[in-house]
Amino acid sequence: MLYYIFRFLDQFGISGSHLWGYISFRAILALIIALVISSWFGEHFIKYLKKKQITETARDENIDPFGVKKIGVPSMGGIILIVAILIPILLLGRLRNIYLILMIITTVWLGFLGGMDDYIKIFRHNKEGLKGKYKIVGQVSIGLIVGLVLWSSPDVKMNLNLETQKQGQEIVVKHAEKAEKSLKTTVPFLKNHNLDYSEVMAFCGKYKTAAGWILFVVMTIVVVTAVSNGANLNDGMDGMCAGISSIIGVALGILAYVSSHHEYAAYLNIMYIPDSQELVVFFCAFIGALIGFLWYNAYPAQVFMGDTGSLAIGGIIGVGAIIIHKELLLPILCGIFFVESLSVIIQVYYYKLGKRRGVKQRIFKRTPIHDAFRTQDSQLDPDCKYLLKKPHSVVHESKITIRFWIITILLAAMAIITLKIR
Repeated sequence: MLYYIFRFLDQFGISGSHLWGYISFRAILALIIALVISSWFGEHFIKYLKKKQITETARDENIDPFGVKKIGVPSMGGIILIVAILIPILLLGRLRNIYLILMIITTVWLGFLGGMDDYIKIFRHNKEGLKGKYKIVGQVSIGLIVGLVLWSSPDVKMNLNLETQKQGQEIVVKHAEKAEKSLKTTVPFLKNHNLDYSEVMAFCGKYKTAAGWILFVVMTIVVVTAVSNGANLNDGMDGMCAGISSIIGVALGILAYVSSHHEYAAYLNIMYIPDSQELVVFFCAFIGALIGFLWYNAYPAQVFMGDTGSLAIGGIIGVGAIIIHKELLLPILCGIFFVESLSVIIQVYYYKLGKRRGVKQRIFKRTPIHDAFRTQDSQLDPDCKYLLKKPHSVVHESKITIRFWIITILLAAMAIITLKIR
């Protein structure tokens, strides 16, 4: 909104209006506005939630060995995040940009899906919340929408890094002069690092391009569903998901910036994606909202984000990575989310495997994996066999959170340097 107003005023030479043409100016301003909204609106919204008794359902007190009761803490704090992200984006973003539109739709869609889950938990006193199959349908639906739009929209194009030639000892990367639709994506650690989905489907013969787009849409669905579920599982400790997601947001913002900059994209030998610089503005708003939210969500939490926040966060990360063709970096960048999800999957599989043989068995003390670090041995089921009982001494929640942040910083750095390590 403001972007278009000041760009119009710039035509008349009004001093300062040209600043709105700079992506760095709008991005930093979006971060500041989102942080202020998140912290200011958060305080008043938390008071409102307490007044209306919109609080977390009773948790298992045995899960916290330090005796901190988390009953009566307001939930649905994800609304704070969504408001703090959308307001600066609506003010500062180029709202006709297809990538920005997709990010806004994803945020609202998954925020609403998570809000339905929180509503059932809080107002209907059903701790299970929205049935899993409905969550999956909602996640698959937004993944399908994003994939189909990226397939069909004429605005979704890129300039491929098609030619690399040596001039003396210098390697020069040239981008195609004409932007076109492409099924290529970046593969980490490989010198010829572009994977073409159509080539993966080469066995389809003359239909390989169409099959490649179908594979791309399926990949989009898988990524959005997996990352949103991973973020949801990670949201089990004060400040955990918000801190980790803000670090991931910084990395994706950097990747979006270099992908949208012709010279940096050439230097790093990656695809140049015109108009993707609007994602930098979005991710700066995303980071600012999360940092402001941490003011209240850090240990001991004054508010929980709930599924309203965690599902939206995961969707934002997944769709952002898909748009800049860096989805294959997500297992590294979102390593914590990946491990959290994997721990639950293998725990359930191992337990069911033992059940078939009449044996009660588990691999970890608790899952998601972060809960294993704060579970005392005395809390374990004596009739159950545990493959891994470490650590034997419990770790405080705040220390687990900070350590997971540190690991995510290392993973984010690794994801970024994969652009040069091949």
